[in-house]
Amino acid sequence: MGRVRTRKICSIDDEVVPQEEIGKGYELTKDELVPVTDEELDEMPLPTAKAIEIVAFVDADSINPIRISDSYYLAIDGQIAAKPYTLLRKALERSDKVAVAKFAWHNRERLGLLRVRDDAIVLHAMRWPDEIRSPDSLKPKDVDLDDEEIERAVQLTDTMALDDISGFRDEYRDALEELIEAKAEGTELPEPAEGEERETGKVVDLMAALNASVKAARESRGEHGDQDATVHTMQPRKKTPAKKKAATARKTTTKTAAGKRTARKTTTKKTAAGKKRSAS
Repeated sequence: MGRVRTRKICSIDDEVVPQEEIGKGYELTKDELVPVTDEELDEMPLPTAKAIEIVAFVDADSINPIRISDSYYLAIDGQIAAKPYTLLRKALERSDKVAVAKFAWHNRERLGLLRVRDDAIVLHAMRWPDEIRSPDSLKPKDVDLDDEEIERAVQLTDTMALDDISGFRDEYRDALEELIEAKAEGTELPEPAEGEERETGKVVDLMAALNASVKAARESRGEHGDQDATVHTMQPRKKTPAKKKAATARKTTTKTAAGKRTARKTTTKKTAAGKKRSAS
């Protein structure tokens, strides 16, 4: 059994194209392509081409989590960057704010969020506003719910509340590793977990599902899982004034001493390699 390779074929003459002959280009029209070299891209007059530029400081709760993408640890690129790095970290800790930054990544200018975690600065890549899809077309319409169903759902959230989610495991990965190990050793394949298979395409009794979920959650905690869960009347929640969120600061072109931070990005994922950012 051999690996499958991808061969790059020219659409005109159907010939295989070597990697060294492949370049970049911008398609103006279907028949017109403007070639662009790596050297030309590197020489573009962008302050973010080789450094991370801080453009604003905002409250963390002013950032919609849906805009957060991949996360990376930032590390200094040489001892000369140690003091600016530490100064930024201390300032973020004391101000209880996060920094909004711009940086270049994969031939694009990206927006990022800098925050402190375990005495290190983390860069969260962010999506631009026009990259976020509107959920309006996804909202269910004409759904009837009564108070009993809503209160049961609230009770379920209280029953399943946790302060620490570090104990969860990737069960798919565990099962896959067991499968690979069994096939490699020529032993019997793992048996599927006991339990009824989930049926799809049927109308779900929401109240029955919520009752079952509450009962299962109680049993997992050693509580009275053999007893049917009952609905208790809950006191209406007192309305409290909504906390005002700080508006996202507007980008500014004014340069400051703390405007740029030299760092290299190293992914928080153990398997990915970091990309260096040279000193400014």
